[in-house]
Amino acid sequence: MDLQHLDTPPSDAERAAVDALLGPPGSAWEGGERTGADLRRADGGQAARGRRDLLLPALHAVNDRIGWISEGALGYICRRLTVPPADAYGVASFYSMFALHERPKRVLHVCTDIACAAKGSGPICRTLEERLGAPGHGADPSPNGSPDNGPRPDGHSGSEVAWVESPCLGMCERAPAALAIEAGDPPGYAVSAPADPDVLCAPPKARPAGADAAPAPSSNGHRPEAHPTTFSPEALAPMPAEPSAEAAVPQAGDPGLLLLGRIGAVDPTDLDSYRAAGGYTALRRAIALGPSGVIREVTDSGLVGRGGAAFPTGRKWAGTAQRPEAPRYLVCNADESEPGTFKDRVLMEGDPFSVIEAMTVAGFAIGAARGYLYIRGEYPLALSRLENAITRARARGLLGEDILGSGFSFDIEIRRGAGAYICGEETAIFNSIEGLRGEPRSKPPFPVERGLFDRPTAANNVETLVNVLPIVQMGGPAYARIGTGSSTGPKLFCVSGTVARPGVYEVPFGATLRDLLGLANAGAESPPEPRAVLLGGAAGGFLRGDELDVPLTFEGAREAGTTLGSGVVLVLDDTVDLPAVLVRIAAFFRDESCGQCVPCRVGTVRQEEALARLSGGTGDGADIALLRDVGAAMRDASICGLGQTAWNAVESAIDRLGVFADVPQRRTLPLTTAAPSTTKEAP
Repeated sequence: MDLQHLDTPPSDAERAAVDALLGPPGSAWEGGERTGADLRRADGGQAARGRRDLLLPALHAVNDRIGWISEGALGYICRRLTVPPADAYGVASFYSMFALHERPKRVLHVCTDIACAAKGSGPICRTLEERLGAPGHGADPSPNGSPDNGPRPDGHSGSEVAWVESPCLGMCERAPAALAIEAGDPPGYAVSAPADPDVLCAPPKARPAGADAAPAPSSNGHRPEAHPTTFSPEALAPMPAEPSAEAAVPQAGDPGLLLLGRIGAVDPTDLDSYRAAGGYTALRRAIALGPSGVIREVTDSGLVGRGGAAFPTGRKWAGTAQRPEAPRYLVCNADESEPGTFKDRVLMEGDPFSVIEAMTVAGFAIGAARGYLYIRGEYPLALSRLENAITRARARGLLGEDILGSGFSFDIEIRRGAGAYICGEETAIFNSIEGLRGEPRSKPPFPVERGLFDRPTAANNVETLVNVLPIVQMGGPAYARIGTGSSTGPKLFCVSGTVARPGVYEVPFGATLRDLLGLANAGAESPPEPRAVLLGGAAGGFLRGDELDVPLTFEGAREAGTTLGSGVVLVLDDTVDLPAVLVRIAAFFRDESCGQCVPCRVGTVRQEEALARLSGGTGDGADIALLRDVGAAMRDASICGLGQTAWNAVESAIDRLGVFADVPQRRTLPLTTAAPSTTKEAP
């Protein structure tokens, strides 16, 4: 792709996709038809550069409609937004879900991460490779590696479907999982979990074409108004429809649940159903308390961030609210990409109105007029549920101008990620929303000082925000009596692996890991003894099977030498190849490193190389020493949490589980195969 001169014109479909989002071009300077007026004036400047944040939605618009982003489409987007081609290419190539070369419209994303690998994703990938060819983008569809697109033994062309290996898809309770996305107007999707190779390889069936009329421009920088949701509500044939979110909550129906109580009890698409179950009473009480009163209740509750950092939420909100700069922003981090994590997905699919209400309460508390909900690109059903919730809330006066007649105005824009784990880091989200590469920023300044668009910003994940609703309703001190003194409230845990009932569990802080696994194995006659439990995800640490009495609190996990992280509890038995799990964790961090800082960019590669040697039987004690040196360098010198935690799980497996304990201290290899010398030494 020539990044100096993107002169290739876009196709009609590509132009229509971009114009549906941005509206028709106003002049030839934006890619429209040239007129006499264009010769006398030039548009652009600050006004055009102010729309840079629409770059990611514009890339999505083309990728969703066509299936890939051509040179002509990229050039047209650059002209519309006055973005240098090299900048736009750098952004488009940063995200794994975008393709910059032609590929089939339907792409299968097959999870090969730790939870799915433990449940058999390897044989599924081998079957797909036999039937569809090597993983990639459909460039080499035939089984024998020839470039023809002729019929295959199963009766259809291999170029109809491409498949790629994917990091965690957030469906670990149904592992192994696969997500199919098909470009179109609108795009379609379907989930196969547990994945069925026969269903995945079945020939795609044609879907109805979109309307010929050009949709009206988007009002929120995310999607055309002609479609109520980004994705078609119908699952791609012949794949089945997704199960309800209730299926991922084994405790569903328990009246004592604070966070999961509405899942399965209310219709996630109906606002009246949500309000009948107590919805929007927290917002009414928040307005009665006033912004400072809400922040006081959140501070008194002891609520801390549930994404892993555990920063006090009340302090964050107070710091943002006290800044003199305006406007202020709220960002909901729904880019749930930690392997083994799916709690936020279940909340968004099963109780989406609670997320919208919680964001509105948070925006009221910090004095923000706009919130951004950044959701990962692999969550199409959650996206559709949230889009519907926002539309219905606006229609009832619960979003927008003068909410509930209070004089408070607040609205929400959804921004969709495109496959980048690093965008779970709060400052990387800011860059992604602003139309830049999703790379973390150096701190200070901190987000409460200069965050999104260089303005004070509070960023919280979905679980943290949803906790605010019961805090406002029952009061901070009452909430603080749940859990322990230092870890207050309930906590959601994502239990997967070798358990009888995988899913999302809500328990109060202070319950032990044994208590949690007892819930997950309830009803099982003789659950297998765990060999190890990965706590906190790929960035967490391992516990042995005899360490199940660890209290599930921040301080308890710290004393045990691990972390709660995002709430991952992955149970592994003796059938799992632990060295292979470590290699997969290392490969994950290598793939997901943004490459901005040297310790992480180089260290994650060296870590994977050393683990590959050790697991393959060619490593020795020198590789373990190298791992320790590289791990210490990443932990001490990386600029964000990805590099700082990339060594955690590996370190705990070596020190706590004794993985690689039997490798030789030094492996002796011959330096030459030449015959020994027969020359005698001088006397």
